[in-house]
Amino acid sequence: MDDFHSLLSTIERTLCIKCSNYKEDYIRRRLFSRMNATQISDYLEYQKFLLSSPEERDKLKNALTINVTKFFRDPEVFDILKKEILPEILKRNTRIRIWSAGCSSGEEPYSYAILLSEIGLLRKEIDGLIYASDIDMEILKKAREGVYERASLDNLSESQKKRYFTLRKDGKYEVKPQIKEKVRFQYHDLMSGTPLLRNFDLISCRNVTIYFTEKQKDDLARVFHQGLVPGGFYIMGMSEFMSKEISRIFKPYKPLLKIFTKNGT
Repeated sequence: MDDFHSLLSTIERTLCIKCSNYKEDYIRRRLFSRMNATQISDYLEYQKFLLSSPEERDKLKNALTINVTKFFRDPEVFDILKKEILPEILKRNTRIRIWSAGCSSGEEPYSYAILLSEIGLLRKEIDGLIYASDIDMEILKKAREGVYERASLDNLSESQKKRYFTLRKDGKYEVKPQIKEKVRFQYHDLMSGTPLLRNFDLISCRNVTIYFTEKQKDDLARVFHQGLVPGGFYIMGMSEFMSKEISRIFKPYKPLLKIFTKNGT
């Protein structure tokens, strides 16, 4: 085993990250950024440093699982959700179940909770709940806290900021309790082969699979297919693509916005 693959083995063992779930050039780029920051140029030397430094292990894990996000990212997607998709789901029943897969620091699932509130779906007779999952326990802790820099709220109006956030003395914004209580954060490995739960009306996994191999993307799409109700909605990231094989089990709803519906049972 060469030094690079020995380092990958150490990463998998100590950080519980399956490196084969990512493209090798992505792993190399992220490793290079941390090795450069620590002024280490040798894989074996960095491996020894990694094993001796809990702080570096945390920094590397963050580097490998980083996902830049903000509230209501790609506003046109949320506009379609508000005007068409959520009302269509409500025609079937009075409950909505959403899974934000690879939720990172929580901006996306909280955006869904705000959207439900905006269109009046959080009345007592409406059962709306968002499940949010990630593989990074530290980022999940941050998501549960629900505290964000002002820049994360750029896509929100001033009235939305006042309605759904508390401006803290340190200048950061904290999600209000009535929004927090509608989101359940859980640990989940997207490559586990099983959905978080089943019978979701909508699953959103955006800007996560860009780091996966083509086979892993297809495997994950099949997991989402299992997790959706018949006709349920699947939302991908704007820069992500569905393979020809997977397009047989999902049909386009708004393909330019990467929104699809489950085909079959």
